[in-house]
Amino acid sequence: MKNINFFKKKLIKINKLFPKEKFYNNNFTNEIRTLEKANFGDLTFFDSIRYKNLAKNTKASYCITNKNLSKFLPSKTHCIIVNNVLFELANILKEIYPLSDIDYPDLSIKKPIKNKFIKVKFGNNVLLGKNVKIGNNCTIGSNSIIEHDVNIGNNCIIGSNVIIKNSIIKNNVMIQDNCKIGQKGFGFIPIKGKNFKFPHIGRVIVEDNVEIASSCTIDRGSVDDTIIGKNTYLDNQVHIAHNVKIGSNCMIAGQVGFAGSCTIGDNVSIGGQAGISGHLKIGNNVKIGGGSGVVKDIEDNQIMMGYPAVPLKDFLKKK
Repeated sequence: MKNINFFKKKLIKINKLFPKEKFYNNNFTNEIRTLEKANFGDLTFFDSIRYKNLAKNTKASYCITNKNLSKFLPSKTHCIIVNNVLFELANILKEIYPLSDIDYPDLSIKKPIKNKFIKVKFGNNVLLGKNVKIGNNCTIGSNSIIEHDVNIGNNCIIGSNVIIKNSIIKNNVMIQDNCKIGQKGFGFIPIKGKNFKFPHIGRVIVEDNVEIASSCTIDRGSVDDTIIGKNTYLDNQVHIAHNVKIGSNCMIAGQVGFAGSCTIGDNVSIGGQAGISGHLKIGNNVKIGGGSGVVKDIEDNQIMMGYPAVPLKDFLKKK
């Protein structure tokens, strides 16, 4: 199930993508993956010193990077030196996945064929795209849309007015009314008076026993996936941006916002209206008070509060 790719790709040789580069091999798999997930033949990217440890251990054959960062990459990785890593990456993604920068409506959606989903209950006006899979004992509420190739496991409840695309939903998941899951994230690069849209080829993966309350928005990943861990509960109106990883057994209160590519550990509790900045790592067993603004990494077993968020004892000293 995890090998599902929701976007059609064009097969292009590496020397066609980078005609000014001299390549001594052409093993390109036409796969673009993050530093830690890339394998032999894959293309990756390295744009921040924050990821130097991942860069040192990458198995990628090719990497888009800049001159200052290239020294951290293994000798077997062919460095493609550019001025703007993310802009170059966006262009390559657009070439290989030409339909991934805009969320075109799924025009294949139709009413479900009842004899294909014998053990699924549907409300009124439910629409399904091609190749949608829904497990046994699921209920899909009225006016919900499940777009092409989405997988939903067993014993799931999907509320009314829900839209799911580019997603894999595991077993025993509850998604309440008006949620939007799997749409393109907020990504663009300002250039010469216009915004170049950053393609999003990732997915949303919702693990077992997750509950997502009403009106939550969960963006799919850009290159990596957005993942919600097992037994995690989201309150109403939570926003989760592209590439966010939320661990297991987390409790997220209403109107919390996660910026792109932050990683949340297991057993984390976050109070209402807190905000987590992008590319941060929050450890296990962390508690973050409501209304807090997290702008730095947090180690395991911390209780944080305030803006910017600080350890609770330090926050109380200021009162």
